[in-house]
Amino acid sequence: MDTTDSIIVYRLSHTCDLSDVREETVYIGKVQGFANFGTFVQLNDRIKGLVHKSNIRTEHRERENILVRVVKIRDNGNIDLSEELIPRYETRVVERSSPAVRLSDLASKKGRTVMIEGEVSQIKQTGGPTIFTIVDESGTENAAAFVEAGVRAYPEVELGDEVRIIGEVMQRNNQLQVEVESMTVLTGTEAETVRNRIETALELRSEPADIPFLVESEVLERLKPAMKQVAKQIRKAVFTAQPIILRHHADADGICSAVAIEQAVVSLIRDSGGDFDADYFLFKRSPSKAPFYEVEDITRDMDFALKDHVRFGQKLPLIVLTDNGSTEEDMPSLRFAKIYGLSILTIDHHHPDTIVDDYLVGHVNPYHQGGDFGITAGMLGTEVARLINPSVEPIVRHLPAVAGTGDRSEAPERQRYIDLVRSEYSDDDLKEMALALDYTQFFLRFNDGRELVKDILNMTGNPERFRALKKLIAEQANDAIEEQMSACMPHVVHRDLANGAHLFLIDVEIHAHKFTFPPPGKTSGEVHDRLCRTYEGKPVVTLGFGPDFAVLRSRGVMMNIPRMVRELRDEIPGGGISGGGHLVVGSIKFVEGMRDTVLEALITKISSAGTGS
Repeated sequence: MDTTDSIIVYRLSHTCDLSDVREETVYIGKVQGFANFGTFVQLNDRIKGLVHKSNIRTEHRERENILVRVVKIRDNGNIDLSEELIPRYETRVVERSSPAVRLSDLASKKGRTVMIEGEVSQIKQTGGPTIFTIVDESGTENAAAFVEAGVRAYPEVELGDEVRIIGEVMQRNNQLQVEVESMTVLTGTEAETVRNRIETALELRSEPADIPFLVESEVLERLKPAMKQVAKQIRKAVFTAQPIILRHHADADGICSAVAIEQAVVSLIRDSGGDFDADYFLFKRSPSKAPFYEVEDITRDMDFALKDHVRFGQKLPLIVLTDNGSTEEDMPSLRFAKIYGLSILTIDHHHPDTIVDDYLVGHVNPYHQGGDFGITAGMLGTEVARLINPSVEPIVRHLPAVAGTGDRSEAPERQRYIDLVRSEYSDDDLKEMALALDYTQFFLRFNDGRELVKDILNMTGNPERFRALKKLIAEQANDAIEEQMSACMPHVVHRDLANGAHLFLIDVEIHAHKFTFPPPGKTSGEVHDRLCRTYEGKPVVTLGFGPDFAVLRSRGVMMNIPRMVRELRDEIPGGGISGGGHLVVGSIKFVEGMRDTVLEALITKISSAGTGS
């Protein structure tokens, strides 16, 4: 079209506000409604004016386009318009001159109208407004949009969309919030620009600091790239408001590892602008009864995650496994998670099976770098926690010593971690904390006991309560152990093996108290500890068994329990054999009718293993 003699007519983009409107300028608007005294016209979603009836030239319908000249902008913000009839014109779009405000700068913009650009990470419908959680390159904040009570605002906006929001910055219940005046889903190059800007900034922001470990360790140094990768992905999940589910083995080592990461993540969520209760709906720590990610665990986790996804508009979670997640026993759950496209990270010290790495996006395991189970999950988890958020170091630095003590680590790192906190905690303190964790978690079952566990670990700033609680629980646990030992030790059966090892068997189903502390695994471990003291310097294996399971503990016998389990599974058809664990500490399951066959075959393998210190 030839525009030589055409008049310029302007269209205000949705980003413009009153400061972008000019008097004596012609704009394209839409008829919003009618009154006795004139016609209301929208210049964009945020700006409207009035054409007095004396200045209306033609008849109109609602939502119809209309050309109007700005006659006057009054001091109160009202705009006087007049209709213009222009047969030939050229349209130009007016973009707002001021750039988008970063979310991290909103605190200084309270009471002002701003434009923000970011990604929608959560959509939560309340009984009042719709709350959109927005993420940009600098932080996370909420934007509230209201149509009417309980009605979804901007239904076209979906999780993961890039949006441009204009609204007033307010403070509600001590939380910053943008009161939405307009929200537009960005597409094409605009969306790509915002997405790339956020992704580039997040990559840099999520990179953990390169800090030294708490103790010297060649294995940890070799593991550092994998640890930083895991820490980076956890940090990125926090910065993008992605929920995190942390699963851990329900013993002292697993708890210490998980609690250290929990402290780092929760504090980072709070520091990055999350809601006052964001750490409760964006982070969940759950104990696992077994030292692997059971199908029961993934089923529970997915049930909660899918409900939260539907009801609260949350993203599907990042799953972090600690003191589990490295073995074939984890595979059914890992396959389940893959169907939903979940990302899974593992921080573990069980002997790893290579197949699991096809299902993990990050894997920290000392066996990958020449170490073994002596570098415990609690040590690894605490160091990862420091990479996630270095500020938590003062409250978690003793957890590796508790974990190493509870897991009976013989790695040199254990003593280094103990020496690190020697001025604060004695050996007895560490033993009592580890035992109190085991005892308390037994009764917590599937609950995390978040605040109680922190009291046991002296993480709440109340040392008097910590001392009293730790001592009381440890005394109760020791009393329960002594009662169990007095019942079962007389029933221990001794066998000499061909390799010179002493084998001790105890049927914990019929010769130990059931459904109380200590459970079968810990009962077998306590029996083993007593026998090791009696047979000091000699190879000892303890086999605690029930109708369909056996628990193994070894000192001085060079077994490989995961390999033995795989071999027995192939060698005994109909045995229903599964299990695993560490090389010399583990468990095995089988069908009850094959118990005697499986146990005798297992004992044969133990007797053929080498012995040594």
